[in-house]
Amino acid sequence: MPALRYRSRTYKRTFRKTPGGKTVLHYKKKKPQKHHCAECGKLLHGVPRGRPYQIRKLAKSKKRPNRPYGGNLCPECTRQFFKKQARMEVGE
Repeated sequence: MPALRYRSRTYKRTFRKTPGGKTVLHYKKKKPQKHHCAECGKLLHGVPRGRPYQIRKLAKSKKRPNRPYGGNLCPECTRQFFKKQARMEVGE
């Protein structure tokens, strides 16, 4: 009997043949959640969704958008952040 968490159909199942000739059932791990903006919580585009061993194989430019705070803040929040920072510097 499989573990309780594997009894639902949310896990993809694959049959594998072992060296002993038996066919066993393997369960694929789930993908992580999509990345969200740290400020507003909006979904981030350009950030791949995969397990750490899959992300590790990607080039640095494929892991996140190539801009300051890319992969952490959405473009709108980044723009607001830079405006706020510039206004603070002028005020001093």
